[in-house]
Amino acid sequence: MKQPSSGKSILLTSGLAIALAAVVLPFYWVVIGSTHSSADIFGSPPPLLPGGHLTQNLSSLQETAHFGQVVLNSLLIAGSYTLCAGLVCTLAGYAFAKYHFKGRDWLFGLLMLGLVVPNQVALVPLFKMMAEWQWLNTYQAVIMPNLALPFGIFLMRQSMAALPDELLDAGRMDGCGEFRIFLRVVLPPMKPALAALAIFLFLFQWNDFIWPLIVLRDSASYTIPVALASLQGLDDTDYGAILTGTAIAAIPMAFVFLALQRHFVSGLLAGAVKE
Repeated sequence: MKQPSSGKSILLTSGLAIALAAVVLPFYWVVIGSTHSSADIFGSPPPLLPGGHLTQNLSSLQETAHFGQVVLNSLLIAGSYTLCAGLVCTLAGYAFAKYHFKGRDWLFGLLMLGLVVPNQVALVPLFKMMAEWQWLNTYQAVIMPNLALPFGIFLMRQSMAALPDELLDAGRMDGCGEFRIFLRVVLPPMKPALAALAIFLFLFQWNDFIWPLIVLRDSASYTIPVALASLQGLDDTDYGAILTGTAIAAIPMAFVFLALQRHFVSGLLAGAVKE
């Protein structure tokens, strides 16, 4: 292969270094800011090294927002949503990919319209629905409305479309039922796609702000984004505590991604190339 010239190599390396700095510096600033007080954060020049205010920020965060309970709320909601929505999206994707029924393509196209419709359009009818069911200020009100996520169904449908139909036919000839075929034949090759779906669903629910803000009324039920937003006052805002909470909120997201990263790219590309 033709090697790039030294000038192009230097230019490429410089561009990558700038891109890396643009990605890393905001996270670095969040971590550094979480160890300083609000006065230090807005000082001139701003602090670039860790300070000694982390303990006070953690104490303030716990006293004002009950942050330990808030983190547990977010973990419970995001974990439950990932499992339930993953099951719904996987089953729906399997049905659209491997079953032939009247109106399948029309129904799938209608479902894909959900990708271009803003979520804000459905806020009012969803809120009325939750109120009629007396689900306001409950975890199921946060979890249930987005279980059939269009992008999740699309991802699983594209991945399962690449699975040979002969494998399913072989399972049926061996006497397997449809549910057993789904568990034993379909799911094992779908591990990369399932990992990508799990990352997407967890991050989607973990970072969701508008819908939990609308349906959760009690501060003890808040998720992390809602709790952090509640710390912003009209007269006084503890930015040190907010940055500390933001840094803590990034830990589970980083853990989930690092645990599943080797499947992430292959899962997103599954079904993208047709042999």
